[in-house]
Amino acid sequence: MENWDEIRTAFQVARLGTVSGAAEVLGVHHATVIRHIDALEKRLGTRLFQRHTRGYTPTEAGRDLLTVAQTTEEQFAQLASRIKGHGETVQGEFILTSVAGLSGLLVPVLAEFQRQHPAVIVRLLTDMRIFRLDYGEAHVAIRAGAAPEEPDNVVQPLIRIRYGLYASKKYIETYGKPESEHDFAGHRFVIAESEGSRAAFFRWLRDKVSNDQLTFRSTEPAAWDAALEEGVGIGFLPAWEASTRSDLVEVLAPRPEWDSPLWIVTHVDLHRTRKVQAFVGLLKEKARSWPQCAG
Repeated sequence: MENWDEIRTAFQVARLGTVSGAAEVLGVHHATVIRHIDALEKRLGTRLFQRHTRGYTPTEAGRDLLTVAQTTEEQFAQLASRIKGHGETVQGEFILTSVAGLSGLLVPVLAEFQRQHPAVIVRLLTDMRIFRLDYGEAHVAIRAGAAPEEPDNVVQPLIRIRYGLYASKKYIETYGKPESEHDFAGHRFVIAESEGSRAAFFRWLRDKVSNDQLTFRSTEPAAWDAALEEGVGIGFLPAWEASTRSDLVEVLAPRPEWDSPLWIVTHVDLHRTRKVQAFVGLLKEKARSWPQCAG
């Protein structure tokens, strides 16, 4: 059927028996009710009602329609009840999208979220593209860099990730350790593949070294970490991650201009739901104790 409004109108007429009663329930003018009935009968090519002074009586076709429409209305009512229930309880699927490289911080939060709400199914998605919250691709997004500006999103600051420049002990044994950026000549570096990387520390590095010193490039953050471990070059890592690695040497300590601000982004339609509020509240609480991060 092309127009469910007409079917809903016919259902109310069949249920109540009068045009005026249906109009009152639907909140429309009685002329709209008559127009819907006439259009539906014309489309179906049959009479749905017998008109008389007391009102409208369904024909056999009308009674068939009433049966189907009543079942459909009940199913929609049940669906609405389930949807409302999902909105009031923390259960079902929860989708978090994030910039890559934060799983060491986010997974413990998600694990605690599931311990508190066992009926939740967690999906953590990372990708180079930005997920569309207005399309329902995620409940919450963690984004880095400048504050997102989409008009229908609620944006809250989370924390600033501090970045330093590191090399493995293997690299230092082979190439030595530069004492400052003035000693970068002759050294090799690990960097993001894209020259348009939005990370402030990568832009800084490209300004400080020649292009042929950027000897290992990748779009995958995990590859930067692996390259540092293999001793192929010097590269940036979050200070919290580097602090857990005994195989790394700090080449340059974190600087404020290298910080990467993180933002919690939610869509206005989901922001106040219990599920989203429960996760965001827990995330903020846990982030206060994250090591090597600036508030």
